[in-house]
Amino acid sequence: MLEVDSVDAYYGESHILRDLSLHVEEGEICALLGRNGAGKTTTLRSIASTEEPDVRSGTIRFHGQEITHMATEDVAVRGISLVPEERRVFPDLTVEENIHIAEVVRNRSNVLGRNVSFGRDQMANEDIYEVFPRLRERLSQKGGTLSGGEQQMLAIARALKQNPDLLMLDEPYEGLAPQIIEGVEAAIERIREDGTTVLLVEQNAIAAMNIADRCYVVDQGSVVFDGTADELREDEDTRQRYLGV
Repeated sequence: MLEVDSVDAYYGESHILRDLSLHVEEGEICALLGRNGAGKTTTLRSIASTEEPDVRSGTIRFHGQEITHMATEDVAVRGISLVPEERRVFPDLTVEENIHIAEVVRNRSNVLGRNVSFGRDQMANEDIYEVFPRLRERLSQKGGTLSGGEQQMLAIARALKQNPDLLMLDEPYEGLAPQIIEGVEAAIERIREDGTTVLLVEQNAIAAMNIADRCYVVDQGSVVFDGTADELREDEDTRQRYLGV
C-alpha cells in the first residue's frame, strides 16, 4: 500500500531523514518507534506532504502512485489522514461540530474538482460513535473542555470522517493514563478490523508493540530494525540500545 524508498528530508539545512525506506502493507498496524528526535514525526510529515520537511531525494508511493511533493490536500483525498501529536481539536466547537468540519473539508475537495475517489465512501457518524462511544455522550460539549483521552479520540474520529485507507497517528498515547491508553488501543484495533490500515508513531514502545503487527525502529533518521512485533520483543539488544526498554 505505502512505499517509502530512500528518502532524505531536511528542516532547513538540518538533515533529518537519511536514506530512509519502509513499507506498510494493506490491513496491518505498523509501528514506527525510536527515541525523541529519531525522525519518526518527520517521516509521517514527509508521507503526508506537509509544508515541512523538505524531501530532497527518494520517492513515496501510495497504491502504486507517486505522491512525493504532491500538495497536502491531494495526498489527503487519495486516502491518507494524519492525526498530529498536537491533536488540533477546535476548542470552541462542540464534539459534533469538530467532526462535521471534516465532512465540510471533504465536500470542499469535491467542489474544487479534486479526485476523491481514491478514498472510501464517507464514514457515517453512527459508525464513528460505535468506535468511540464516549464521544456520543459528549456531542454538545466543547472540544477544549474534554479530557486528554477524549480529545485524542475526537482527533482520530475527525480523521476517520475522511475515510482514509491509511490512518497515521503521531504519539496517540502521549499524556494519557494507562486505562485510557487501553481504550485508545481497542479503538485502533477496531479501526483496523473495519478496513483501515494504521501507521503508528509512538514513544511508548511497549504499548505500541501490544497492537502492532510489524515494527520499524528509527535512529538518527535511518531504519535500524524492521520486523514483527514478536521479533522486536525478542531482540533485547535493539530494544535497549534504541528504545531504552
